[in-house]
Amino acid sequence: CVTLDVQAACRDAAVTQELLEEGFHRDLLVKVELGEDAGGCAVAARMRLPPGIYVDPYELATLQQHNLTKAVLSPDVIDVEAPEYLARDLLLLLFLEPDTRCSHCFRAAVPVHARYHRPAQETEEALVVLGSPEVLLCCCHSHLSAECWEPAEVHTPCSSDNTGPCQWHSTKHRPAHEESMLRVPVGLREHSSLVCALTLLTTGLCSGLILAAACKYGHFS
Repeated sequence: CVTLDVQAACRDAAVTQELLEEGFHRDLLVKVELGEDAGGCAVAARMRLPPGIYVDPYELATLQQHNLTKAVLSPDVIDVEAPEYLARDLLLLLFLEPDTRCSHCFRAAVPVHARYHRPAQETEEALVVLGSPEVLLCCCHSHLSAECWEPAEVHTPCSSDNTGPCQWHSTKHRPAHEESMLRVPVGLREHSSLVCALTLLTTGLCSGLILAAACKYGHFS
């Protein structure tokens, strides 16, 4: 691996993340810029996803089979139907690929999905805040400066294709932007009586239509 000038990389490292598209189903784009060319080094972003947002493990497995995304999700078993108030945080390690437009830049994207939230009072949206990711680096045969990089407790290989152990190192970085926020539409509590009444009425009407059709066209022995 190429030796990395870690002092410069540590001083100038920057990370930014963007939520692309609209609605409940988005793409999370993470970009990392190091101070020097990190050729031969593996770069990853480790982030904690709050309960209001999740990565579908089945979708992630499909993307990895087609070599479109490389990531490790913990825990790997997730209830994708659970609402926000019954879910828990997730830990995502996203492997970044070199950016062809910049010799010391890396990027990767992963699909994320918003969970349903409880009805709110006097507001029609809930905020899901994504904190800044942790930048991780793994360089073969490179001597990382203890002043900038320190061993990280990440029990994951240096790539999704490698099953051997890997010693990741982390560093402090300057976020390029403020924390990303996802605005999730929610219902209003004052509408709960109306919603319940309409739901009960619709259910009774549909059940009556099904029963009438069964009596008219059904064949009973």
